[in-house]
Amino acid sequence: MTTYAVTAVSGQLGREIARMLIDLAGDVPVIGLARTPGNVTDLAIKVRPGDYDEPAQLETSLKGVDALVIVSGMAPPEDRIQQHRNVINAARVAGVQKLVYTSIVGPEEGTRFSPVVQSNRQTEEDIKASGLEWAIGRNGIYIEPDVEYIESYNARGEIANSAGSGKCGYTTRSELAHAYAALLTKDDLNGGTFDLNGTPITQETLVSYLNSAFGTNLSYREMTAEDFVADRSAELGDFIGPIIGGIYEGIHKGVYDRSGDYAAVTGRPHQSWDNYFTSLTA
Repeated sequence: MTTYAVTAVSGQLGREIARMLIDLAGDVPVIGLARTPGNVTDLAIKVRPGDYDEPAQLETSLKGVDALVIVSGMAPPEDRIQQHRNVINAARVAGVQKLVYTSIVGPEEGTRFSPVVQSNRQTEEDIKASGLEWAIGRNGIYIEPDVEYIESYNARGEIANSAGSGKCGYTTRSELAHAYAALLTKDDLNGGTFDLNGTPITQETLVSYLNSAFGTNLSYREMTAEDFVADRSAELGDFIGPIIGGIYEGIHKGVYDRSGDYAAVTGRPHQSWDNYFTSLTA
């Protein structure tokens, strides 16, 4: 019997993937890993210690696991590569047979987000060189933060960023969970790298959807890349601010305007944005 595992189940994406696997797997064992297992109280599975900086701990926790989803870490790029290598090496030592990695769509050069993308690409190469079976997903940009930020947007009366007229292939954590459950459980997807996103939309279209869902009267205003980075850094700090700014630089450059491979992975189209925003008011 195959035993599946997911890292970082105390985080939002890891938790969603674990829940999806629990629903799909039936009686097949699903194990969660978390840096602090005691913080995970809402998953009906065994949760083992899974600190990316603790190789020996990871080896112990991955014993008996056949296929593993590695959720990309949140550390700075220069630290993240080694952390992911710790998980890959521990998986190999523990006898894991297949790795699935949650990478990201993004610009590999030319934006403030590019160092993060480059670190993910290095992990992709490390996984391919591991000698294990593998599959890689590249996430589109989460749309949930825009929804969760609606009160702040409404207070300002606008959404302002540097995306301009560029289209972004957004996605949701729930849709990603469907995709990663498929990548983990379907061996015919092994050896593939897949863009996981919905239909690309502009910021103007996003504003229209938000207004329809929440009854707001927002408008969109384009900012320069420099001004938007300064704005985000003032609120989020000098590490996260430039990363967010870099994402929107990529949107402006057209990096996220791609159809994606979601249907090829899951066997169905990505949820439409009409349906998604309608569901928010149901």
